[in-house]
Amino acid sequence: MTGSAASPDAEREEPRAHVLVADDDAATRDSIAETLRNEGFSVTTASDGKQALKLLAKSKFDVALLDVWMPRMNGLDVLKALRRKKAPPKVIAITSEGGTRAILQAISERACRCIAKPVDPQTLVGLVREALSRKSQPPRIQVISSKPGWVELRLPCTLEAAELIESVMASLEADLPTETRAAVNQAFHELLLNAIEWGGHLDPHRKVRVSYLRAKHMLLYRITDPGRGFRFANLGHAAIGHNGEPTEHQRIRRRKGLRPGGFGLVLASANADELIYNEAQNEVVFVKYLDCKANGTPCEAPAAK
Repeated sequence: MTGSAASPDAEREEPRAHVLVADDDAATRDSIAETLRNEGFSVTTASDGKQALKLLAKSKFDVALLDVWMPRMNGLDVLKALRRKKAPPKVIAITSEGGTRAILQAISERACRCIAKPVDPQTLVGLVREALSRKSQPPRIQVISSKPGWVELRLPCTLEAAELIESVMASLEADLPTETRAAVNQAFHELLLNAIEWGGHLDPHRKVRVSYLRAKHMLLYRITDPGRGFRFANLGHAAIGHNGEPTEHQRIRRRKGLRPGGFGLVLASANADELIYNEAQNEVVFVKYLDCKANGTPCEAPAAK
C-alpha cells in the first residue's frame, strides 16, 4: 500500500520577499537583518554603497534599506544609480535622527520612506511591509529648499504624495510637545488634502507648493494649490459653511454623493493660532505659536544637519 503523494499546491510556498540592508555600521546592519529574518524575509547585507550597488546589479531585490552616509558610495548616490534600472526596488533611506537635508534629498531621489537611527524594530517591519504593498514607484517630489528652518517643496496632486510628505513633515516636528505636534499634524493633514483634492482635483500633473518655516517662537506652513480658489459661502458641503451647525453639511454631502466628512477646515481652524487666506483662497498660511520656555522645546530653529 502506497501513501498518497502530497499535491503540488500543498508543497508550494509563497516566495519570500528579498531585502537588501546596506549600512557601514555593523551593529545596525546586523540588528536590522536579524529583525527582518525573524519576520520571514530573505535578507542580504552590504557594508557600503559600492557593494550594495553590485548586489543590486546581480540580483533582484524587492526592498532596499540604504544608509544615507556610507563610505566609497553613499546611499543617495545608490538611489541615483537605481534610476537607470527598469524595475528598481522600493528604497527606505536610513538617516541620522533630525537629518533634515538628508531626508529631503532621499525623498527627492524617490525613496519611498525614511527611518531614523536608532531603528525601531516595529516601525522598521511596518515600513518594509508598506513598501512591499506599493505597486508603483514613489511620486516625484521637487525640493526647492532643504534648510532645516525653511523647507519648501512641490509635489503632485496625489494622495500618495500627500502621505509621503506628511511623514516627512512629522519628522521635522519631533521635538515639539505631543499635544502641539498632534494639533500641527492634524491641521497640516486637512489643509494639504484640501489643496490636493479640491484645488488640484487629484491630478498628478498639477502641483501643490508647500513651505514650512520654523522660527524661535513660531511654526508656519504655507500651502498653495493650482486651483481657482473658493468662497466660504459656496462650501455648502463643508461644516465651516454652516456657522457651527454640525449636521446640515452632511445632508448636502449625501445628496451630492460625497463621502462622509467636511470637517477639515473646522479642524484646521481649531488647531491654528492663525489661519490666513489670500484673496482667491487658493493659498493658506497656518501659524502655530510655540511657548518654548513653558514647554521646554528649543527656542531656536533646529540646527543644520
